[in-house]
Amino acid sequence: MNNKSLAIISYITIIGWLIAYFIGKDKADTLLKYHLRQSLGLAIVSIIFNVAFTIIASIVPALSFLGLIGYAFIILWILGIINAANGALKPVPLIGKMFEDKSSFVGKY
Repeated sequence: MNNKSLAIISYITIIGWLIAYFIGKDKADTLLKYHLRQSLGLAIVSIIFNVAFTIIASIVPALSFLGLIGYAFIILWILGIINAANGALKPVPLIGKMFEDKSSFVGKY
C-alpha cells in the first residue's frame, strides 16, 4: 500500500490510524507522517469533546443540543481525508496547527 493511501486510512477511526501507522512505519514519507499527526490529534480532540459533552448533557439535559458539535468533527475528518488524497500538507482547520509538532513517536517530517 502506498503512503497516500495510508494517509487517507489514518483518518478512518483509531483502528485505521493504527493500521496506517504500523504498515507505513518503516517506509513513511513526509505526507504520511504529517497526516498521522493530524488524524491522531483530531481523534484525541474528538474523544475529549465527546466525553465532555456527554457529561454535560447528563447533568443538564437541556444542553444536549451541544452534541451537534460532533458534526463539525465529521467535517474536519472529511477535510483531512481530502487533503491527504490531494497530497497536501495542510492542517485540519481550527485544531490542526496544534498537532503539527506533537506526536514525536511518529517521526520527523
